Amino acid sequence: MYIIIVGAGDIGTPLIDIATRSGNEVVVIERDPDKADRVAGQNDCLVLNADATTKATISDAGGEQADAIISTTDQDATNIMVCLLAKEFDIPAILSVVHNPEHMGLFRQIGVNTMQNPQQLIAEYLYRAVARPAIVDFMRIGEEAEVFEIAVTPEAPIAGKTLNEAASSGLLDDEMLVVAIERNGEGHPLTPRGNTRIEAGDLLTVYSGVGADPEITDIFGHHEDRT
Repeated sequence: MYIIIVGAGDIGTPLIDIATRSGNEVVVIERDPDKADRVAGQNDCLVLNADATTKATISDAGGEQADAIISTTDQDATNIMVCLLAKEFDIPAILSVVHNPEHMGLFRQIGVNTMQNPQQLIAEYLYRAVARPAIVDFMRIGEEAEVFEIAVTPEAPIAGKTLNEAASSGLLDDEMLVVAIERNGEGHPLTPRGNTRIEAGDLLTVYSGVGADPEITDIFGHHEDRT
């Protein structure tokens, strides 16, 4: 893809690295000359030391041919201006970081895909890791639902049961779904079926419509979340 990345700060820098290493044609727009020089010296990409809130800069970056533009600056006003300019160039994929939740509606009105306040997301993730140690990884969906990863202990009520047996015994209800199983460190996860038997040591990816509260994690043999 041809990707324009605006900003080479804490978010933009690793994004530039990922995008270039993945073989994409990347153009970076960075207003700070020191950051621009650093990115140019470390990555195989074109770097423009310029103001991304002008149409001329987006044009110089190849806005007419870009497949995507991602604005990662720490200023919502800058990010929304970049997105509005990107609309004028008909760039197919327009994405932006949004730092203030009150501004989310503005980005949605112009049809921009957003990532809300990454610093807040990191803080929530770190707190969750301390407060809910049973959860390996998680993603919130809506207000309550979550998709999370959790390992099955030998003492887990679900260990040794098929998914059908777990459902019939009331361990799994209509609000829960095991969507993937990683077993014995194998790279390719198993796709669960009704007759799939859960084993101790399995790493499960679970959807729960009511979140991953302690009553849920107890099913997989984790009681540490109650302390």
